[in-house]
Amino acid sequence: MCVKDAELDNLGLCEKEFISRPFNTELMNAQTEKWDKDSSQGVSHQICDGNESVITNSPTLESICENTVVIENKQNQLENYVPNIRSGEWSDIGGRQHMEDTHICIEDLAKNFGSQHLDAEAISFFGVTNAGDCRAVLSRLGVAVQMSKDHRPGCTRERRRVESLGGYIDDGYLNGQLGVTRALGDWHIEGMKETNELGGPLSAEPELKLITLTKEDEFLIIGSDGIWDVFTSQNAIDFTRRRLQEHNDVHLCCKEMVEEAIKRGAIDNLTVVIVCFHSELLPIVLEHRSRVRRSISAEGLHSLKCLLEG
Repeated sequence: MCVKDAELDNLGLCEKEFISRPFNTELMNAQTEKWDKDSSQGVSHQICDGNESVITNSPTLESICENTVVIENKQNQLENYVPNIRSGEWSDIGGRQHMEDTHICIEDLAKNFGSQHLDAEAISFFGVTNAGDCRAVLSRLGVAVQMSKDHRPGCTRERRRVESLGGYIDDGYLNGQLGVTRALGDWHIEGMKETNELGGPLSAEPELKLITLTKEDEFLIIGSDGIWDVFTSQNAIDFTRRRLQEHNDVHLCCKEMVEEAIKRGAIDNLTVVIVCFHSELLPIVLEHRSRVRRSISAEGLHSLKCLLEG
């Protein structure tokens, strides 16, 4: 589904704007067959621990969404904005003994998979699919916009789905064993596979979210859960924006974010992918705020003085 501008103002981690859909099997087969040949071109990133995908300028994406795509507004359509894509990535083992959270990069799906319907004036659709606790956050003029939600046992909607399929949540874990409710893999854990025709408590079905890129959209951060253990979404946007304004090196920015996560005490594997949509960041226009006079009573001042003096 496409996300309208009005819907972006109140995005949460368990909202209705996300739509669950199975992967297009033809697309996944094409990825496998063409991986060796085409893995060095374009812009679609996936982090396997959570499996978030970024796709731009791709009619294939529209086939995944079937008839659920809605143009955000006519003004965006007239602008025909085409992003200037550049990206970087960095990974670190973090506090783990092994690197479990990995990622792959397949760039420009429409080009690699031989689409013949591209037009130089085409609207740039942008989509994220997610199954797990990785997260994608879009920077829109410096403001964090959630492009995915975390599939964790604490989410009320996920808890209902799990319980309806015979699973349970114990101490914040799916069936007392797994910290996510959706993932590709982990089928070796007992009780996670399909229990009936409706499936099992652990789902591999991703949720898809689409928007139409505008000039206000600056970059996207895709990170494994180790990143989000120590960064809030807005904090990550602020950190990335400052670094890009300093040196404008996307790859270096990814490395700096991973290093900062380690400094903050991250104990999980760390992977981050940043996709920029401009050659340089747009300036943020700060709104003028009127000065507000603040005062404190004599009694309050005395209490504060006593508190500070111990």
